[in-house]
Amino acid sequence: MLPSDRTLTEDGLAPAGQGSVLLLACGALAREILALKAANGWTHLDLHCLPADLHLWPDRIPDAVERAVRRYRDQYDTVFVVYADCGTGGLLQARCAALGVEMVAGPHCYAFFEGVEAFAEKAEDEMTAFYLTDFLVRQFDAFVWKPMGFDRHPELIPMMFGNYTKLIYQAQTEDPDLDAKARGCAARLGLAYERRFTGYGDLGRALARLA
Repeated sequence: MLPSDRTLTEDGLAPAGQGSVLLLACGALAREILALKAANGWTHLDLHCLPADLHLWPDRIPDAVERAVRRYRDQYDTVFVVYADCGTGGLLQARCAALGVEMVAGPHCYAFFEGVEAFAEKAEDEMTAFYLTDFLVRQFDAFVWKPMGFDRHPELIPMMFGNYTKLIYQAQTEDPDLDAKARGCAARLGLAYERRFTGYGDLGRALARLA
């Protein structure tokens, strides 16, 4: 269950309007952001999450972000977009610039959890790696297995993952149950398994700057 100090709404976690900064975030980051808020006492930060499944259609992310920015910006001193590029090909960055709001730096959440510079240094050696975060381990069936059709056509697995060699689980938390589940995900895909503890990486540092 998602920990929350907000009421769940149809389109995510609705801000209570008590803080001065609105975090407009991907729903896949809700648990991590709430954990950081609680650990650091960042009561000035409110959270509103867009549906995590927008990642299945990244071309829809810029429009969804713009709608939310326009909906909430008059209620806050600052709106900060907690998305990386996330497959939008630079369109989200351009949209945020046009709207006058900042966003998290990096190509995707795998990079900012690892640390964008550290991820870039390893990228050439890990071109055949498939990454999972805590969220994607929990939601593996909903965000990987079923969208790719593996529940109906397992014969597609070697076709789509034949060039991958390993699954890297970027762990945000120390959770043996998630580790076991991630190891099982690797086995289902026929990949070697590596667990790498990243914590919150650049996400925590980006939010700390807002304090």
